[in-house]
Amino acid sequence: MADFFQTGEIATLHRLGPPNVARLEAELCGFAKEMPIALVLPCHVRELGTPALERIIGELKGAGFLRQIVVGIDGADTAAKWNRARKIFGELPQETLLLWNDGPRISRLLRTLARRAPANGAAGKGRNVWLCLGAVFAAGTARMIAMHDCDIANYSREMLARLCYPLVNPALGFGFCKGYYARVSDRLHGRVTRLLVAPLLRAMRDVAGSHPLAGYLGAFRYPLAGEVALRTEHARRLRVPPGWALELGVLAETFRHCAPRAVCQAELCENYDHRHQGLSPSDPSRGLHKVAREVALAFFRSMGAEGVKMGASHFSALPGAYSHHAGEALRLYSADALINSLKYPRREEALAVRTFARAIREAASAFRKAPDDDSSVPCWDHVEEELPDFLPALRETIAADNGVR
Repeated sequence: MADFFQTGEIATLHRLGPPNVARLEAELCGFAKEMPIALVLPCHVRELGTPALERIIGELKGAGFLRQIVVGIDGADTAAKWNRARKIFGELPQETLLLWNDGPRISRLLRTLARRAPANGAAGKGRNVWLCLGAVFAAGTARMIAMHDCDIANYSREMLARLCYPLVNPALGFGFCKGYYARVSDRLHGRVTRLLVAPLLRAMRDVAGSHPLAGYLGAFRYPLAGEVALRTEHARRLRVPPGWALELGVLAETFRHCAPRAVCQAELCENYDHRHQGLSPSDPSRGLHKVAREVALAFFRSMGAEGVKMGASHFSALPGAYSHHAGEALRLYSADALINSLKYPRREEALAVRTFARAIREAASAFRKAPDDDSSVPCWDHVEEELPDFLPALRETIAADNGVR
């Protein structure tokens, strides 16, 4: 029997039975006439030419319901790399805007912004997404925005269709959709979600009591998924966190700005595969160790912004509470793997838990030193209030970088 359980916190749109993608796409093409859709793709030059990106571009060529595709290119520190990106994405038939985030024109524009407005964040995925959102607003055609990464190895248009559909179908009434999926090969993947986020949310409840934000985050089946769709009016109010805090931070921002009944999560595919990162247990600046530290810090800051007071006693008790819930997770996932004839590398999973416990302590230390240090980039509504000429300048910059007069 397919899973159709509803938690009651937010709506869950399941994938029940064989998908009818042709029907979804036909309806999307009709709905998109009234609600034009833009797709945002944060991309790093290391992803250019990969089988995953080649597959994504091949699938997107048939996505007739997309009005616009906006691609932010990070890491193109030479004109040759930038021109390679232009050539690769130039195959797309939709209106496609490419942002040379490390190019001289956008770098100059960001320096101007830094002198006149709050900090615009360090380079990375968060700032990339923020610039792409600005490009969508500057173009002024889209009414909703979908986002996903460029390293999805088994990408199909079904994923995009299921992500967009809840927002563009006016009968459903949703304003924000988060994707979710299983991540399984011969073993279970998604360690940061399984072994960090879920146990940490439970541990925080133990030491600080229940809070609506923690319950809200816990309702998402894959809170760290990179697949999101949202209305442009919500995206304009979004303060985009940097780095690996992006996905959790976006959910926290959505908690503040969207009514729960307007939020849903949609199952996008049967299984999902993307680039896997190493654990890096001894180096907090790399791998999943870094991811875990940034995610935990984002969670602490989101809870602090909601008025949750976390003192020394809370942070002293938190690692023990986390280890208890993470240990129980090891037991449960071991049973899940066994009944499904999957490998379960118990030592590796236990090492991940120890690494994540260390990351939580590191994040707690950073939070206690600077609880109000928020490096999120400002929302676009604020930028437009302070600098009404910035979006037109960004539009002209993108056109110049793409050789458009």
